Amino acid sequence: MGNLIGLQISCDNVLNGFSSCFCGEVNYIRKFNKNLEELRTAMNLLSAKRKDVSRRVQQEERNGLRRLAVVQVWLNNVLAIENEFQEVHTACLVELQRLCFCGICPKNLKSRYRYGRKVFLMLKKIKLYCSEVFEDVTQPDIDMMEERPIPPEIVGQETMLGRAWNHLMDVRTQTMGLYGMGGVGKTTLLDQMNNKFRGANDGFDIVIWIVVSKDKAWDRKSKSQKKTGIHTSMRQMRFVLLLDDIWSKVDLKDIGVPFPTRENKSKVVFTTRSREVCGRMGVDDPMEVKCLGSNEAWDLFQNKIGKITLESHPRIVELARKVAEKCRGLPLALNVIGETMACKRTVQEWQHAVQVLSSYAANFSGMEGEILPILLYSYDDLKEEHAKSCFLYCALFPEDFQINKDKLIDYWICEGFMDTKEHGERAINQGYEVLGSLVHRCLLSEHVENGSYVIMHDVVREMALWISSGRGIHKERCIVQAGVGLCEVPGDEEWKAVRRMSLIQNKIEQISSIPESPELTTLLLQENYKLVNISPGFFLSMRKLVVLDLSWNRSLDSLPEDISNLVSLRYLDLSRTEIKRLPIGLQKLTELLHLNLESMIRLETISGISHLSKLRILKLKDSKMSLDTITVTELQRLKYLEVLTINMITSSLVLKQFLQAPGLVRCIKDIYMAKLEDESFRKLTLPTMPSLSNLMIQSCGMGEIKMEGTTSSWNQFLKTPCFPNLSKVSIQHCNGVKDLTWLLFAPNLTRLKVWFSKELENIISDEKVTSVTEAQTGTIVPFQKLEYMQLLDLPMLNNIFKSPLPFPNLRYISVRNSPQLKKLPLDSKSVVMVEKLAIYYCEKEWIEGIVWEDQATQSRFSATLKPW
Repeated sequence: MGNLIGLQISCDNVLNGFSSCFCGEVNYIRKFNKNLEELRTAMNLLSAKRKDVSRRVQQEERNGLRRLAVVQVWLNNVLAIENEFQEVHTACLVELQRLCFCGICPKNLKSRYRYGRKVFLMLKKIKLYCSEVFEDVTQPDIDMMEERPIPPEIVGQETMLGRAWNHLMDVRTQTMGLYGMGGVGKTTLLDQMNNKFRGANDGFDIVIWIVVSKDKAWDRKSKSQKKTGIHTSMRQMRFVLLLDDIWSKVDLKDIGVPFPTRENKSKVVFTTRSREVCGRMGVDDPMEVKCLGSNEAWDLFQNKIGKITLESHPRIVELARKVAEKCRGLPLALNVIGETMACKRTVQEWQHAVQVLSSYAANFSGMEGEILPILLYSYDDLKEEHAKSCFLYCALFPEDFQINKDKLIDYWICEGFMDTKEHGERAINQGYEVLGSLVHRCLLSEHVENGSYVIMHDVVREMALWISSGRGIHKERCIVQAGVGLCEVPGDEEWKAVRRMSLIQNKIEQISSIPESPELTTLLLQENYKLVNISPGFFLSMRKLVVLDLSWNRSLDSLPEDISNLVSLRYLDLSRTEIKRLPIGLQKLTELLHLNLESMIRLETISGISHLSKLRILKLKDSKMSLDTITVTELQRLKYLEVLTINMITSSLVLKQFLQAPGLVRCIKDIYMAKLEDESFRKLTLPTMPSLSNLMIQSCGMGEIKMEGTTSSWNQFLKTPCFPNLSKVSIQHCNGVKDLTWLLFAPNLTRLKVWFSKELENIISDEKVTSVTEAQTGTIVPFQKLEYMQLLDLPMLNNIFKSPLPFPNLRYISVRNSPQLKKLPLDSKSVVMVEKLAIYYCEKEWIEGIVWEDQATQSRFSATLKPW
């Protein structure tokens, strides 16, 4: 065999030699078995993780969420890795069967290297995918900035949209509320705001829109599901969340929404029908979306009915304006009624529309199907039945009627809508709470200029009438023909089933019928100025009648004796009628709670009033009759009396008897003293009167007005206001009075008028009150609530108060013929809103002689000075 040399080299030596040449790459061969085992383990873990993630995605998708794109990519890649693993693993098993070289080395070293490298790289990739952590796998099923469909032309919201957008973009605004009645255009406004974000370069990452009231899937979700769904989209984003039509507080924390702050620069905007919800959402200054003005409403209505219809007859424009006016600027009504009338091109059709909308609008096409159901949500949102009854009651008044709040609540109490256990102030407070809830839900609106009145929108009123009639099924139960020009009451047939009838503001002159009305509980007949007579027999069958209002019937001078048949009557208003004597039958109304006889300028007596044993409210202000000792004695027998207003007291004996009657003093609300000039009346001593609201003293000869129990040291009584509800005081022609220091006991005084009192020297006397600062006496600073002060013809007046006062609510001062008054109690800090104050004067010499606290005070009030 010649020079052959046998050579034996171990595999390890070979690999070690390779290691020195190829460094880490030889590990593909050396660690092949170990890496392959790790690969199997890692693949099992990754497959298990894929199943867990997939199961979680599917569960959240069933809750209406959408999987994140990054999660879907990961799942797809893991599936691909699993398929690749199967191929590689199978090939590696085949390769291991070809072992040689001591059972370790492959027959083909190059092939071993190639498979080893695949295993190593796949193991590295699988470990990378296993390390992926998904805190969130889904998001709400929305576009980042989804465009909302809006009408091609929107009328009347340009200004409101601009205001709302500017307010939202203000860095100080994090949460914004838009509120208004149903159908007023809140959602349309929010749609436009949403769409503005699509073209705005404002830095927001996502705009989320949720219609809370209509999203049934949303309602079915638990808090945790809502939180998971929303939080995924917002945690690291600058977002805008638009919540449409919310009916209660949406707790952002509970649904996973990061609270918007100046730091995260996110925003939340919501719409609601409830002003109360705005407050609960932390928005104290929400923007009210109001009905359109008359011009804007007409523009919208014209757009809906079209030019061809408007020009089809010369009279149609005039009739169309009347129809548009019936909508009172409510876009929902303008749109629906406009669309309905778009094809009506005869005068007769338009006349019919006016007639239907004026009589019973629910019969108009589209009202029951499209308008009233939308408004009905607000009614259904009233949780308590008594609140619903109170709301429906407001429909008894004429269109656009200014409803007095106090009178409305008196109706409600006597109708039994309030808690039967509540009486007096507590019942009134409950009534105001209900009234506030109706206003906050935009079912009523407060009068713009006078907060003592509320108004019901005409379309809301139509809804209330529709509900009261059993949604049109029982129209006979509630008959409202208020302000429609009736000259006579409805026919006898209409009285048989009626429960409530309102005939306010008509032209009825005679009531001569004797109707059968066994179910009637409410009859409103006020403001029929021509009503002269109610014939005997009219009240015979009204044994269930609870409320009867005959006020403001200035020609009515008598009542039939059969009023005694109203055995269930609790409320009777005869104010501003010409009735001279109350019928004897009135004394049989033993269930009567409320009797209003104010401004009855011909009423001579209320003899027999004590028979009304359950009477709680008796109003006699500005009536002709004067109190005498017999009447005061009768009033004292009314044990449940809570509110009393009385006319002039002209006898010092009667006044003394009255002021010594604790039950009457407790409930007196208005009192008028006049012509008390006899010698025995030198000093007027007033007891504590907790209910007194209005006090007028005229032409009285007393030299001093003091509080019962006061001594020369007034300060000890200042902590106890004896007149906590006194808001109006008028002192006229009281020439002996030197001061009105007793006003310190009236901390809520808003109006003070002092005229023609020639010996008055001080409003608040320094001698009687040595110190009135809060630090020294612990009392309320005088005149904190004062809005109006009139000082006329007071020649000796030299002092209002010894030091400057804050006067936070003062709006009006007038001074005439009071030359000794050289200084007003003002300084540079008095009257916060000085621009709303007016100081009227008559004599130029007086204003030029005023001594101001300092130059800053004079400069502050110079613009308020106005000649009278």
